[in-house]
Amino acid sequence: MTAMARSFSRLTLGGKILFTLGPILFLLTIGLVLLIAIAGKPIVDFLATNIWLVRFVVAATAVLLMSVPTAFLIIYMEMKIIALMNLRIGPDRVGPFGSLMSVIHGLKVLAKEDFSPTGADRLVFTLAPVAVFMSTIMALLVLPFAPGLFGADMNIGLLYLFAVSGLSVVGLLMAGWSSFNKYSLLGGLRSAAQVISYEIPLILSVVGLLLLAGTMSLNQIVVKQGGWFWNWYVFQQPLGALIFFIAATAEANRTPFDLTEADSEIVAGFATEYSGMRFGFFFFAEYVNVFVVSGLIVTLFFGGWNAPFPWPWPITLNIDPGSLGLGLLFAILIVPPLLILALAAPFYLGRSSMPWWQALIIGFVLFNLLVIVAITGWAFVSWNWVAGLMVFLGKSYLFVFTFVWMRGTLPRVRIDQLMGFAWKWLLPASLLNLFVTALALVVVNK
Repeated sequence: MTAMARSFSRLTLGGKILFTLGPILFLLTIGLVLLIAIAGKPIVDFLATNIWLVRFVVAATAVLLMSVPTAFLIIYMEMKIIALMNLRIGPDRVGPFGSLMSVIHGLKVLAKEDFSPTGADRLVFTLAPVAVFMSTIMALLVLPFAPGLFGADMNIGLLYLFAVSGLSVVGLLMAGWSSFNKYSLLGGLRSAAQVISYEIPLILSVVGLLLLAGTMSLNQIVVKQGGWFWNWYVFQQPLGALIFFIAATAEANRTPFDLTEADSEIVAGFATEYSGMRFGFFFFAEYVNVFVVSGLIVTLFFGGWNAPFPWPWPITLNIDPGSLGLGLLFAILIVPPLLILALAAPFYLGRSSMPWWQALIIGFVLFNLLVIVAITGWAFVSWNWVAGLMVFLGKSYLFVFTFVWMRGTLPRVRIDQLMGFAWKWLLPASLLNLFVTALALVVVNK
């Protein structure tokens, strides 16, 4: 044992990882092969008869996986865009153009001590960030990203979305009450008051849209906005779209309505006693919620996955690689190296101090980027769901940019201004929009 320990200590880090994980991965592979050989057919039969379960697991996994890069991308956008607005450079060291800085911030938060204050209700204190995070993730399930690309198509999808997004109030109250801190309790109550107050005009602002669409299915609402951009509901419900945007800004706790966690105050509201991973989950959910709100605005008022004009898709590209025969093999072996050399040559010839291998690496990276762009362009014109997904993401991130822009521009309002604006202005305006829409429908139908 001593000799084995001495030999293991002399290995490099890569060798230690290989000799530690290698046997484990080998045993897991053997076990998986035996499991498939023994119980493969019953498992396949069970999945075939319960395809709804497979679809649910795939949809839930996809939603959870996409939430991670979405949050990191929005955090990076916030750091970089606000820095440029302030005539600063922003993150530019970790990753290309500082793009991995948000990942480092996330890992830093997760690595901090996860502390529970004395006197706190440990169970409720731990479940509060889970409730806030899950309310955001569950809202993503009904958001239609493209034709046929969604978690669930409910005929009451909009009602479901408002219901699960309201669960965040429960999480905020749980966090404030369980922290055993008077500032946290007051912050939780203030957060709940804000979210509940703005939920009323938020819901009433889309009732006029529901009268026009005749359905609460988000997919059907997007389908009814197909064709040219003047079919989008923002042109039929301009007041409703404006009210929804303002109320959604308050629901997402974004500037100028970010009173739930006003970072310029002495304490952090409901999150005063939180640290480590539980603290990170609150604000991880907030950034994912920015994307959810942006996607919901696009879905309801800006055509969803529909382009501003009738896109002539799908276009069938009659490309048969098998018909090329030996020419295909020749192209695979000869064309990529030639392209890499052609892309590397300007860098090598333009800078005499650059070694040849660095120029080749740059040429290889550029070649891969060109391949990715070519494949993406081919998929865009060939498959309607790829084109729809890119249009939807483009519109959604335009609104994400707007939220970041507002944070770098607008001052934070006072709590009395926040509440007064919801009850004195947004609520009457949303009722007015509803009555005018109903009257217009009655007149037109006559």
